[in-house]
Amino acid sequence: MKRGEILLDPRILDRWDSELERMNAGKEGGRYVYPEIFVRLLGYVHLLFHLPYRQTEGFLKALRRFDSRIQAPDYSTIDRRVNRLDLKLDEEDYGNDLVIAVDASGVKVSNRGDWIRSKWKVRRGFLKIHIAVDVKRKKILALKVTDEQVGDGRMLQPLVEEAARKGGKIAKTIGDGAYDTKSNFRYLASKKIEAAIKVRKSSSSRAGGCMPRKLVAQEYLRDPEAWKRSHGYGQRWIAESAFSSLKRTFGEYVSTKTMRNMANEIMLKASLYNLFIEPTANL
Repeated sequence: MKRGEILLDPRILDRWDSELERMNAGKEGGRYVYPEIFVRLLGYVHLLFHLPYRQTEGFLKALRRFDSRIQAPDYSTIDRRVNRLDLKLDEEDYGNDLVIAVDASGVKVSNRGDWIRSKWKVRRGFLKIHIAVDVKRKKILALKVTDEQVGDGRMLQPLVEEAARKGGKIAKTIGDGAYDTKSNFRYLASKKIEAAIKVRKSSSSRAGGCMPRKLVAQEYLRDPEAWKRSHGYGQRWIAESAFSSLKRTFGEYVSTKTMRNMANEIMLKASLYNLFIEPTANL
């Protein structure tokens, strides 16, 4: 592939009628004119090339020169349909012995520059993205979006539960010190999942009501580097790499305004990221 070259699979048009028939089956009111698979493609184009919806409409009109079957909805329809997509990360059976890395990072809710924030004291806060990544395939298995007040540790259980619904058996969960809580160690132990979570250096080696954490703390405090090597803690970089790729590709901000649409936009980005990781996947 050459840099800047765009490759589109025309098979999406072959599924146009069958997809619409499925979506409109039993539907009351107005009928869908554009299938969801096509709307998702528009969302990908909008995010990947940073095109406003008016320009996305123009992009589609230009494509009609090459294939007259392409129908170009107006920009307001694209906006409405993309923000109403019911998105989920790909579900497939990943088999047993699945190892996941969990992490969290923030994104701005506005693309305003730091100068404006400093000069006019404008602060709109940020969102936190929590992810669980398969360290072998490097795909995002679970994603949650919260406001900046939610701590990383509180989201470990929802992430593990969502990742487990993909059909695989999770053998190990890797996380940094932000996930070092007794409740997290108890939860992972109850699910028979190895907890490769780094404890704080000031941790006590006593149980304190949580034997699973005590065992990890004792081993870690004896020799932190040996603990990291034996439990594969270094694989946590894969979650950090996923965040780096998302931000470099799509920017460190969201362009939508409501919390629901922000979460939807981030999910769309994660879905596209997974397609990049597995380029042979079909839309």
